[in-house]
Amino acid sequence: MTYEIQFCLDLTHHSWARAADPVAAVDATLRAIRVADAAGLDSVWLSEDPDGWDAVAVLAAAARETERIRLGTGVTNPYLRHPNLIAMSVATVDRLSGGRAFLGLGRGQAEWYSRALGVRTGRPPEVLAETIDLLRQWWRPPGRASSTGHFHVRDWARAIGPVQSHVPIYLAALGPRALRVAAERADGLLVADFASVPYLRRLIPTVRSWVAEAGRDPDSFRFYVRTGIVVTDDPEPVLERRKNQMALVNALPGMTRQIEVPGFDVPAIMARVREVMRTNEVLEAGGAFIDIRQVADFAAARRLIPTELVAAVSLVGPAAEIRARLRELAEIGVNGVFIAPPGERDAAEYAALIRDITP
Repeated sequence: MTYEIQFCLDLTHHSWARAADPVAAVDATLRAIRVADAAGLDSVWLSEDPDGWDAVAVLAAAARETERIRLGTGVTNPYLRHPNLIAMSVATVDRLSGGRAFLGLGRGQAEWYSRALGVRTGRPPEVLAETIDLLRQWWRPPGRASSTGHFHVRDWARAIGPVQSHVPIYLAALGPRALRVAAERADGLLVADFASVPYLRRLIPTVRSWVAEAGRDPDSFRFYVRTGIVVTDDPEPVLERRKNQMALVNALPGMTRQIEVPGFDVPAIMARVREVMRTNEVLEAGGAFIDIRQVADFAAARRLIPTELVAAVSLVGPAAEIRARLRELAEIGVNGVFIAPPGERDAAEYAALIRDITP
């Protein structure tokens, strides 16, 4: 069975952090979302780290400037936002957008919260499961929720709910326990960047079987893969930049699971990258991405990461090549992929680009 591929816009706060003109950076972000909306993209996902922007505030601004695109976090977590705050934030965006909100939820990096921000983290998979259960209670009438787990919520009522009767929740998960939580409770799975085809070929049928075991419909469960599609006839510079992303994010604990490429010892490569990035040292001190960037040797990390490895797990190249690789992803059950922002393209040009790579 081949699934229809939907395209998603992936945005982070990095352009704001680098901007010489903060107002212009805001305008560029909202323009990118408007162009994606007009070009027919399915959804926009805004990442949310504890050292970056308030993703929900940006989504709220975008809600009044768009008409059809779905709006969500990609992802936030229950340490940065208490489940009660998540419930009110998503319900607010859903009302502002006329029923287009969704929630991308993950565990975050526990060290940031426990060591630097003084947050009790507990067992993340259990906290995620409890969070989803609380949100479901708050988002359906009568809007009351209770739990006896990590949060100890005592019959707390919410006055404001979403427009949608069922707000989609997509869980970012890599470990087996978190994947089980996704299969049993979420509406879909968000797979991290640099996921290889061999990994996805094992992952998707396994999770679908767990969805069925939970008494749920596996055909309605969605698989989104963070791909960072870039259409170009000169992939080398883009792949070099993606090495920085791999070194920064995939050197974090557990973040190499999805990178399975024959001929490469990825755990060994990333162990050496972790050393030159000083990732463990920063995490031990409770530091965030901003702290890693200040001490990391990105040039050394790029030398350690083979370009062929990055190319194997990146959708970067000519349109025909990307189209063929997307066809393969659709055949193994991927529902949504992420594409680079439009840049200077208008909606018509962006839509034409997407048509050119659609299987």
